[in-house]
Amino acid sequence: MGKTILIVDDDPAQRRLLQAAVERNGFLTRAAENGAQAVEAVDKHADIDIVLLDLVMPGLSGQEALKEIRMRRGDLPCIVLTASGGIDTVVQAMQAGATDFFVKPASPERIMVSIRNALEMSNLKTEVVRMKKRVTGQMGFDDMVANAPVMAPVVRMGKRAAGSNIPVLITGESGVGKELLARAIQGASERAGRPFVTVNCGAIPENLVESILFGHAKGSFTGATDNHAGKFVEAHGGTLFLDEVGELPLDMQVKLLRVLQEGEVDPVGGKRPVKVDVRIISATNKDLAKLVADSRFREDLYYRLNVFPIEAPPLRERKEDLPTLVQRFVARFNAEEGRNVRGASQSAMRMLMDHDWPGNVRQLENSIFRAVILCEGDLLQPEDFPQISGGKPIVAANDALPAEVYSVPANDHHVTAAHAVFTQAVAEAAATPMAPVAVFDGEGHLRQLEQIERDLIELAIDHYAGHMSEVARRLGIGRSTLYRKLREYGLEEKAVAEG
Repeated sequence: MGKTILIVDDDPAQRRLLQAAVERNGFLTRAAENGAQAVEAVDKHADIDIVLLDLVMPGLSGQEALKEIRMRRGDLPCIVLTASGGIDTVVQAMQAGATDFFVKPASPERIMVSIRNALEMSNLKTEVVRMKKRVTGQMGFDDMVANAPVMAPVVRMGKRAAGSNIPVLITGESGVGKELLARAIQGASERAGRPFVTVNCGAIPENLVESILFGHAKGSFTGATDNHAGKFVEAHGGTLFLDEVGELPLDMQVKLLRVLQEGEVDPVGGKRPVKVDVRIISATNKDLAKLVADSRFREDLYYRLNVFPIEAPPLRERKEDLPTLVQRFVARFNAEEGRNVRGASQSAMRMLMDHDWPGNVRQLENSIFRAVILCEGDLLQPEDFPQISGGKPIVAANDALPAEVYSVPANDHHVTAAHAVFTQAVAEAAATPMAPVAVFDGEGHLRQLEQIERDLIELAIDHYAGHMSEVARRLGIGRSTLYRKLREYGLEEKAVAEG
């Protein structure tokens, strides 16, 4: 699903021109005739990513509509359109929160530059907000990509766990996002905004585990030149995330159990224990029950940690989330690396969807990072993923089918079943030879233009699986024009409703 642009103009001709320019570049559109309809559309449709707003309209003016929209969705970029480029108009629009403006009539190139700049700025702001939440311990479940059906029980269990201080054990393969789930639990709990301290138990040298976890006093051992508080004290009042807890040495497991039972730590070389108030969330990619059976993990600690278990599924079982993950990583790396990649081409997305991802979300993240750096255009292509594609482009069977951007808005909360149906149908259509549109009739005379046009539209609907935005873009007409022609030619039933 592409980005959605709301076009607001009381002039039907201007709306059609703007729709044609926007849709020709792969965007979806919604339309409103006045300011009141624009505000209503923003309230009703969460999928709107940008507003193109005419300033001079009857009723609720563009300036007033802009203020209302900014009150409702302060993060929604608004580009204002005006027939007058006076400095006063520009200043007022910018003061009201406009992202950009252009004077009508504007060239399609100028319109698209403004839209893409607004999207890039929106991506930057989104990433800044997300990073601030991460730093301040306020990430919630809304910040997770968890729309696949298999993730529903995970989110439900996580929210239940967030309502108390119960110890949580998150299990799952390496790279599935266990830390992100732990951060969401903290962000939805009463400890939100307090310290979230992560400890990778498998990455600490065995002789330093005790010091790093529980702290040490100055002079307690060679090299201890200062007092060190330890991770438990750092996390006081917040959450301590013990990643790969199954890697802890047995002697440290004993001390960890005591901290959990007594609520206090004994720093190495310290004179007295230190009270701590810490919520424990642990994670592992191993079978702790088997480690207990093999005497490699203490049974009493296992039961202490495994009070509220949550299993995070691997990425291969939640492929519905992959398009959203791809777009989120693209947006993030665009912001970090100063790139302007719009998303993944259809062939690249098809390849990513077919991959098993043994390294899960972490592997996908690293693959997208590399692809964004390698990408020479504005869409990720299969050859940008050499470790997956082997360096060879993957193309549709019908070379006439251009690669289509497959991107998901940052505020999109679901991947619809229609999207999967469309992707599959286009792939099947690409592999099926198409019958040509007849230009001559049975007697060798040219057919009427209306007859040829009807056949061409019908062919395009069949080829692009009823996806009307795509049909309109490929035919080079606006979507409103397309729907009018559908009514004229009696083809309404062939169109697939788009959500």
